[in-house]
Amino acid sequence: MMASRSMAPQQTMGDVIVVEDDKNAGKGRNRRVLRDIGNVVRENYPKNDPAKINRPRTRSQHAPLVEPIKADKPAVKRNVVPKQRKRAEKPKVVEIIEISSDSDEEQGLVAVQAKNANKKKAISYTSVLTARSKAACGLEKKPKEAIVDIDAADAENDLAAVEYVEDIYSFYKSVESEWRPQDYMRSQPEINEKMRLILVEWLIDVHVRFELNPETFYLTVNILDRFLSAKPVPRNELQLVGVSALLMSSKYEEIWPPQVEDLVDIADHAYTHKQILVMEKTILSTLVWYLTVPTHYVFLARFIKASIADEQMENMVHYLAELGVMHYDTTIMFSPSMVAASAIYAARSALHQVPVWTNTLKHHTGYSETQLMDCAKLLAYQQWKQQQEGCVNAKGALRKKYSKDERFAVALIPPAKSLLTGSESA
Repeated sequence: MMASRSMAPQQTMGDVIVVEDDKNAGKGRNRRVLRDIGNVVRENYPKNDPAKINRPRTRSQHAPLVEPIKADKPAVKRNVVPKQRKRAEKPKVVEIIEISSDSDEEQGLVAVQAKNANKKKAISYTSVLTARSKAACGLEKKPKEAIVDIDAADAENDLAAVEYVEDIYSFYKSVESEWRPQDYMRSQPEINEKMRLILVEWLIDVHVRFELNPETFYLTVNILDRFLSAKPVPRNELQLVGVSALLMSSKYEEIWPPQVEDLVDIADHAYTHKQILVMEKTILSTLVWYLTVPTHYVFLARFIKASIADEQMENMVHYLAELGVMHYDTTIMFSPSMVAASAIYAARSALHQVPVWTNTLKHHTGYSETQLMDCAKLLAYQQWKQQQEGCVNAKGALRKKYSKDERFAVALIPPAKSLLTGSESA
């Protein structure tokens, strides 16, 4: 049996109960009183004493170690062993979006562009060869050609009608087809294309002798063709129709038109004074007095201005335009604006103007280079043919008119070879 250990009497030291070991009893050696380490029972303390230890409830009692703090109750501090801190994590990088003003964005964009411009572009061997090939073939990028304001010099000229000139020519192009002659040779039993060519060339000679304006000649041919489209004419009256048409257009365009007697003399008295006046009345009634029509000259005046031509170029354009009007096929196949624009193109080609067709001409004429090619080739062929054969006569009135030095002898200039490709055999 185990001997029971004698229990030493308890000694009270203040409010702390000390238990003495039996081994130390009788030796007069007492254990030193421990200070408060939070694990002794204190008695006789006031209820509100902060030194009083409150034991926390454990998890087995289904209560949290730390009660949540409520807004209506004061927080109570508890002696809870703090949890071990975790290792400090690296702070997460948060992207901050700063909203800046438009001016700041523009300045930033300019700065980025300047920075990129300063960087040297990597040039490869292939890019160098490609650039050289394009330059050799003429395919390198060229700055877009600006459209010249051809009416700027006439801004103060009220007669130029700068405010309305574009609308006027848009109207001319929209109605020019209404006043074009039809293909009338099949309806004329006694007239052919060669007779018409001889008559028009004779009218050119008369026009030069009376020193009439260019508008008069183009209106004369327009009246002639429109009348022949509407009514059959005998062969012996064809010249009479031409003389009467010239008289009408002179009255319309000239300040001092030629007298009827002058026309009788120029026609070698083939017709009388009365016959000319009767034919004039017949033509006016047939055409219902419509004489205000957009002729070739209306478009020539505008297109020559758009081409910024010198005197030689201007004479060359008029020569080709009159050459086209003199031929029946050109007059019937193409509109006046097309013939005028093609005369500009053929003249610039013959005089080696570069570029042949500009954006200014394209804008004011309304035709591209491709659209003019057929008519321009026909004019170049007629120019070449007149130089080789002289059409009807090697010394015709048109060739004689434009072979003078005052007109820069443009009739002697050969046509552009590029426009004669495939035309000489036609």
